[in-house]
Amino acid sequence: MSDEPNFDSVYTAADALNDALVEAGVSHVFLNSGTDYPPVIETWAKCEALGRPKPEIIISPHEYTAISAAQGFAQATGQPQAVFVHVDVGTQNLGGAIHNAFRCRTPVFILAGLSPYTIEGELKGGRDSPIQFAQNASDQAGIVRGYTKLNIELKTGKNVQQMVYRAMQVARSEPMGPVYVMATREPLEEEGVDVKADMKLWAPVAPMALDDASVKLLASALLTSERPVVITSYLGRNKAAVAELVRLCERLALPVIENVMPPYLNFPGDHPLHMGNMAQPLLKDADMALAIDCDLPWTPSMTKLREGCRVFYLDVDPIKEDIPIWYIPAERMMKADSYTAIRQLNAHLDRVASGVDSAMVSMRRERLVSMRDAILEQRKEAEKQQEGLTSAFVSACVREVIDDDTILLNEGITNAVSISGHIPRVKPGTLFASGGSSLGWACGAALGVKMACPDKDVVALVGDGCYIFSIPTAVYWMSRRYNAPFLTVIYNNQGWNAPKQITASQHPGGYAVKGNMFWTSLDPPSRLDLIAEAAGGAFARTVERPEDLRDALQEGMAAVRGGTSAVINVILPPV
Repeated sequence: MSDEPNFDSVYTAADALNDALVEAGVSHVFLNSGTDYPPVIETWAKCEALGRPKPEIIISPHEYTAISAAQGFAQATGQPQAVFVHVDVGTQNLGGAIHNAFRCRTPVFILAGLSPYTIEGELKGGRDSPIQFAQNASDQAGIVRGYTKLNIELKTGKNVQQMVYRAMQVARSEPMGPVYVMATREPLEEEGVDVKADMKLWAPVAPMALDDASVKLLASALLTSERPVVITSYLGRNKAAVAELVRLCERLALPVIENVMPPYLNFPGDHPLHMGNMAQPLLKDADMALAIDCDLPWTPSMTKLREGCRVFYLDVDPIKEDIPIWYIPAERMMKADSYTAIRQLNAHLDRVASGVDSAMVSMRRERLVSMRDAILEQRKEAEKQQEGLTSAFVSACVREVIDDDTILLNEGITNAVSISGHIPRVKPGTLFASGGSSLGWACGAALGVKMACPDKDVVALVGDGCYIFSIPTAVYWMSRRYNAPFLTVIYNNQGWNAPKQITASQHPGGYAVKGNMFWTSLDPPSRLDLIAEAAGGAFARTVERPEDLRDALQEGMAAVRGGTSAVINVILPPV
């Protein structure tokens, strides 16, 4: 008689965890494993042996890359994926990537092990390694508490599935974001329960609409203002909202600013009403500003509104409950889903169409045409080939090798606005940024986007600092292992430009400027592209002359379409 367990009759809490993730729509688990995962590993092996469903397990050599990939996948699809990390140290290695997911309002399910709580063999799964004593932290959840919507521990095998479903419901309800779940080995080894839940009963909270008074007030302000401006940043996380915003703006000739480095495409970049990524030029003369899904429509210390300018703020979180110091004085703060709210506005304007002042709308449109023409002329002039490489020229060359369906990830930082202007995206779902300030997101996110959209070309545009922070050894190994090729273009200015610019603006004529002492240089430049070649067999090329760039980009894109990632390291003038 065999001593092997009868897996068909054993249903553990780890089995219940796996089945709950599958039922909740998790198709990928980005895994960085450790001694806390034997029950889960056994479950996955059981699923393979018995043909039971499980998510695809993506081995992730670094946790920062794992959560960046999960964020990219969720940004592209709206469907949260799972990241499994090793106790407190793996949680710490999530680093700033969890900040990005939180600030971008991206749902991610994070599971972290805890050191077992029994030490003398009292329960199955108890401690059996010295390291488990060192990893027994007093407040492991505190590591990420400020960057998650929910922190819970699985304490019994009997309700694992309900806890998973609740966590996913919280992650997917607006404002969306990461959730952090912990478990020791003991409860995961317990007998589990399959509750066979109806997933319709665990749906996210329904979208919130505007009240009637807000609809009427907002419509009236839009109809009577001479120089209104719309500012947005992440409205396009719902692709359907883009068309509604276009309809509203075309009807009333409203100019749109996608502020600074938007994490989504919110308005077609080639549209005549798209006025770029800097709000200040329009705001200085505006008599009305409507901010929709935009954490910071302008920087108060750098932007002064025209006296009497009416401000309206529409957002899923209009008072930014997780930002201690934040305020935008507004006539009305409105908490609502942007897609729902703009549909309401459009429906109201349909009913009062006779009240639209066509002469005023025409006047607005004529003024905006000349502004748009000036923007395009400036961009055209900046793209001209010069003696050295410029970010505008690089972006124009990238534009030549992609199409409207290519998905672009913008982490250019000080080059981000240039990238947005010179590579205008026109289709919802073809532009993403991190939504946060932890550099290194784009390369890992490109992995997740490519896994979510395997039939699309994916291009990550990054600074040299961002590339280094992305853990490229992990990124390009994963790219090759899981057949997720993408193109990376490094805008390599050989340093950290942002702190240099800010220091110079804060202390003009100061010692740092006079002595050119900023401690931001990464000179001598490295062959950053060769890291990807060594780690994942990527096509690698460094470009130092403008005349070589187009050929390098075309060869790189050809490599990607042939199944191999490519990195083009473009050497710009040093900061």
